[in-house]
Amino acid sequence: MKKLLEPITINTMTLKNRMVVSAMVTGFCKADGYATEQFIAYHEAKAKGGWGLIIPEDYVIAPGVGGSRDLPGLFSDEQIASHKQLTDRIHAAGGKIACQIYHAGRRIVRSDNGMQPVAPSALKFAGAPSEIPRELNKQEIEEIVTQFADCARRVKAAGFDAVEIHGAHGYLIHNFVSPFSNKRCDEYGGSIVGRSKFAVDVVKAVRQAVGKEFPVLYRMSVIDGVDGGITIEEAKAMAIRLEEAGADLLHVSQGGDFNYIVSPASSMSKACYIDHAAEIKKVVNIPVIGVGRINDPFLAEEILVSEKADLVTMARASLADPDFPNKVAAEQYTDINYCIGCLQGCTKGCLVNPITGYESVYNLQKTTEPKTVYVAGGGITGCEAAIAAAMKGHHVVLFEQSDKLGGQWLAACVPPGKTDFATLIIWQKRQLQKLGVEVRLQTVLTKELVQAEQPDKIIIATGSKAILPPIEGIHSDHVVLANDVLLGKKDVGKHVVIVGGGSVGAETADHVALHGSKATVVEMLPEIAGDASARPRKLLLERLADKGVILHTATKVTAISQHAVLAEKNGEMFVIPDIDTVVIAAGVRSNNTLQEELQAFADRIVLAGDAKQTKDGYHNMREGFEAGLEI
Repeated sequence: MKKLLEPITINTMTLKNRMVVSAMVTGFCKADGYATEQFIAYHEAKAKGGWGLIIPEDYVIAPGVGGSRDLPGLFSDEQIASHKQLTDRIHAAGGKIACQIYHAGRRIVRSDNGMQPVAPSALKFAGAPSEIPRELNKQEIEEIVTQFADCARRVKAAGFDAVEIHGAHGYLIHNFVSPFSNKRCDEYGGSIVGRSKFAVDVVKAVRQAVGKEFPVLYRMSVIDGVDGGITIEEAKAMAIRLEEAGADLLHVSQGGDFNYIVSPASSMSKACYIDHAAEIKKVVNIPVIGVGRINDPFLAEEILVSEKADLVTMARASLADPDFPNKVAAEQYTDINYCIGCLQGCTKGCLVNPITGYESVYNLQKTTEPKTVYVAGGGITGCEAAIAAAMKGHHVVLFEQSDKLGGQWLAACVPPGKTDFATLIIWQKRQLQKLGVEVRLQTVLTKELVQAEQPDKIIIATGSKAILPPIEGIHSDHVVLANDVLLGKKDVGKHVVIVGGGSVGAETADHVALHGSKATVVEMLPEIAGDASARPRKLLLERLADKGVILHTATKVTAISQHAVLAEKNGEMFVIPDIDTVVIAAGVRSNNTLQEELQAFADRIVLAGDAKQTKDGYHNMREGFEAGLEI
């Protein structure tokens, strides 16, 4: 990892390595813009973890101009002191920190702060909010330029090592740069010179406010991901102008109104946007940061050695493991908790690491009164509960009825684009071993075992079981469960009907279609994969369409015969003929029979995960961790 761990100097700021944490919204501040203990502790953990540069979430340059309410701000001198506490603690931990400043433009949410969205042109943001913004006049534009400069002055006073101007992701500066959102017919519109004028003016004003020796970074979107948006060639022209205006570094991102491309989901390829950084790097003489689902140290090293970028953003990797750089430096690659690209947490936490964002909330000190803790269930919830209890110093025994750990997560790793999900199981197994947890595979925790061995606490994390809806013919030999198909326990034929179009059913359809089967999905609700996160869902639906998967929504299966499925939609019956296999993915219900069996030990029992109530992976992991932590 020679290149990844190599220092780099940007203006007068020297970073100890090339790993960057870019800005991610947390909601850990309040509407007053002051830094909170939760906000500071969250970033302090990354500084202790060895990241070269940390960039907290977007600081608003004026009251009410953010894309959400609970954002940090430096629009008043009174706010400086609280953010000086942040920078002091980052520096004490050996880190460097830049402050990203921004104006949300037409992405301002009026319901949160009362401000009307504003933009270069009266064109509404394609996502939420959907209010038509007010077009800014020249005087207002100049006032906003001044606000950026004043904010930058406070950034320097608060002890930050650099300032980053947010000119990406559909916010105000990007609105001016992009032809998709800028239809002005004055000096701020038209050609790239006109559309970049506001950005150039902001860079120049910020440079004047902070002086020549204070690093000024600029985050830019080089594509919008939509017809009529900015292209890479225009972005290269823009990059030249930004360097001339005084930028010391370009942080090359992507995305505007359609932000599913800003944070790539697991199904998107690794380093999927790094060639954009390489293109920008060709035309400037200042360092360039590359982005785009870079979660592996060897991948990051390859990017730097290939000279496609000078630094790499590994933001979500820092959520999964704040100690990532320290582990890389120590060559402890098997101890890294890798980001899986699930997009279930990210904003206020992380699926694979429940501690992230809660550094100031959880008490991680070892107990002075260790107990014997039994955990029933070796899925990710049970494993996380065992890890947390062992971290606290308890003696933990984990019981799993099958011959391997992972539970239903084993099936979750199988659909296209979800291979990285396996790293969570691998990491948990490694931690269980390191923490000395006793794992009893092919062993069911029973009442007799509890009576014989008398554990102090029992965490029941026995997960859930598949629901079999009352459909005629559902117990036929050619009817199988989705997880059994994904795990290779059951084969399917040429034409497969999947009953249930939630995430599991839709991903199973994606899987069997990829492997050559014709797939038809029947879902009772009005939409497919409605339980999925927005960005992964969009990509999943696109894949299903590309593979020709037939989707029936608001439809109920009423009967299954040997070679056909009978279904009903809007009161009308129809037949899906020539089927080979029916796959059931109709949801799950809690499997908590052990709780009833152990009623005599009710005061020792803690329920966690699906055994308590069915939910997604993010909430199961957090619940499991908290169950172990609170013993």
